[in-house]
Amino acid sequence: MTKSELISRIAELNPHLYQRDVERIVSTIFEEISVALERGDRVELRGFGAFSVKSRDSRVGRNPRTGESVNVNAKTVPFFKTGKQLRELINGS
Repeated sequence: MTKSELISRIAELNPHLYQRDVERIVSTIFEEISVALERGDRVELRGFGAFSVKSRDSRVGRNPRTGESVNVNAKTVPFFKTGKQLRELINGS
């Protein structure tokens, strides 16, 4: 599902809301999650999951085309861990 499909679905389920308002709400939620992660905060949505930031150390990798060793710099990456309810829903438990 894309962002526009999500907006359309929410607007469909809530006919009392204008599509532009739903779009603004969804965009604001994503922006706030992004800003919190940028600050290094953790964002937890109960039953859905938690977004956090993890640090990866620098390492030596390999260029898959040539097999040559390549230095990979340390970096920070976003991480998502599913919540228990979402995991159970997906697994049919």
